[in-house]
Amino acid sequence: MLKFIHSGPFAALFECGFRPFFLLTAITAVIAVAAWAGFLILGTPLPPIPNSPVVWHAHEMLAGFAMASVAGFVLTAIPEFTSTPMIERRHVSILLILWITGRVAFAIPIVSAGMIVAMIADLGLLGMLTAIIAPRLWGDANHRHLSFLWILLAVIVATGGFYFDTLTGTYPMRWLLVITGLMMALIVIAMSRISMRIVNTALNKVGETGTAYLARPPRRNLAIFCILFYTLAEFVALQHPVSGWIALAAAAALFNLTNDWHIGRALLQRWAFMLYLVYWFMALGYAVIGVAILMETAWVSAGRHLLLVGALGLAVFAVMNIAGRIHAGVEPDKRLWVPVAVTLIAGAAVLRAMMNFGQIEASLAIVAASACWIAAFSLHLIFHWKVLTRPRTDGRHGCAGLVNDA
Repeated sequence: MLKFIHSGPFAALFECGFRPFFLLTAITAVIAVAAWAGFLILGTPLPPIPNSPVVWHAHEMLAGFAMASVAGFVLTAIPEFTSTPMIERRHVSILLILWITGRVAFAIPIVSAGMIVAMIADLGLLGMLTAIIAPRLWGDANHRHLSFLWILLAVIVATGGFYFDTLTGTYPMRWLLVITGLMMALIVIAMSRISMRIVNTALNKVGETGTAYLARPPRRNLAIFCILFYTLAEFVALQHPVSGWIALAAAAALFNLTNDWHIGRALLQRWAFMLYLVYWFMALGYAVIGVAILMETAWVSAGRHLLLVGALGLAVFAVMNIAGRIHAGVEPDKRLWVPVAVTLIAGAAVLRAMMNFGQIEASLAIVAASACWIAAFSLHLIFHWKVLTRPRTDGRHGCAGLVNDA
C-alpha cells in the first residue's frame, strides 16, 4: 500500500512532509468548523464523545487542525534547522495514517472503543513525531532548537491526561487548555525563526538595508515563560484571581515582544504584518482572559477564541502560505486573495469574541464567524491544491527551498 502511495498518482503529495499535513490542515479547518456550526445552528449530530459536544469541538481543533499543521511544520523545518536529511516518505505515511485514524475513530459506534483507538493513534502520532526529531535536535551542536522537543513532550503528557480523564469519566477540558497554552508558546518559538527571514525581506523591499532585524531572545523568552506560567496557573486554579494577574502579565510580555516589530513602513509589507497580527491577537486574548477572571465576567471564552481563532488561525495560515510555498518551489503568493483570507480569519476571531461581549446575537455571531473562517481556508485550498499535490516545477526535489534561498 505504501509503495502504491509513494509511486502512484499520490507521489508528489509525499515529496515532503508538509504537503499532506498542510492539505489536511486546511481541509480540517473547513470540515470541523462547518460541523460545529451545523450542530449549534441546525442541530446536526456530531461524533459521540463523553462529557459534552464542546469537548469534541475543542479537541478536534487542537488534535486535528493544530496538530496537522504542527506535524507538517516540524517534519519540514527541523531537518532544515539541523542540516539533516529530509524525513523518509514511509515515516510521513505512517504519521498520516495515525492522524487520520485519530480523527475517524470518533465515528466508532461504541464510544469507549472509539476513544481507545483515538488515544492510541494520537499518542502514537506524537510519540513517533518526537522519536523522529529528537535525535536531530540533540545532534545539533548548539542545541538551539530543543524547545520544539520540550513542547512536543509536554503535549504528549497533556494528550495522555485528556484521554485518561475522558475514559475515567472526568471532564477533560483542563488538558485541552494546557495544549492551548503549549500551542501559543510553540507559535512564539516558531515565529522567532520565521520572522527573521520575513522581516529582513520586508526591510530590503522598502530599501532599509542598514540594520538587520533580529528576534530578541530576552523578550521572546519572557513571553514564553509568562504563557507557560499562566497555563500552569490555569490548570491548578482555573478562575483564581492570581491566574487573572498572570494572564495580564502574559499579555504585557507579548505586547512588549511586538516592540521588536516596530520597524517603520517595512512592517506594512504583507507577510511581516500578518505575523505581527498573530502577536496582537495573542496579547489581546490573554488580556481579555485576565480582565474576565478579575472582573468575574463571561469573557474568558472570548479571550480563548482570540487565541485560537485569531492567533493560532493566522499563524497556521501564515506558515502554510510562506513555508508551504517556499518548500514546494513556489514564490509566496502576491495575489489579492491572501489579504482577503487574512481579513476573514481576523474577522472570524473578532465576531466570535463579540458574542461573549454581548455585542452581537449568538446565532448570528456563530454563522458569521464560521462563514469567515470556512471561506478563508477554502480560498487556501483552492489556490494551494495544485501546489501541494503536483510535482515541483523549479527543478529541485524534496523539501528544498527556492533556488534564491539556498
